[in-house]
Amino acid sequence: MERAIENLYIWQEARAFVNNIYVLLMPCNDYGFRDQIQRAAVSIMNNIAEGSESGSDAKFINFLHIAKGSCGEVKSMLYLCEDFNICTIEKRVELQSQLKKISTGIVNLIASLKKTR
Repeated sequence: MERAIENLYIWQEARAFVNNIYVLLMPCNDYGFRDQIQRAAVSIMNNIAEGSESGSDAKFINFLHIAKGSCGEVKSMLYLCEDFNICTIEKRVELQSQLKKISTGIVNLIASLKKTR
């Protein structure tokens, strides 16, 4: 079943989060680190989108699990952003709070899709 990604709240939140990550990392000269966290953040958004277009709830759920895994990767890397003085503790907490909201939304969507199967 295809869903318009623009109507999915978690996709909208993931898109806003990706933008926040890109802004945060603009001054970062560690291109490998910057690339890794940006790719992981984009992976959240894109796996939600890809899953929504996959054609079945089972496939969508699989993509959502991948997106949730990317949330964990970004969460971990945000600690490194703090450790490397790329962001403050407060900024890390703010971004991790946004990430928690996305992750919770993913879990809720998975549960909803499982109920309808």
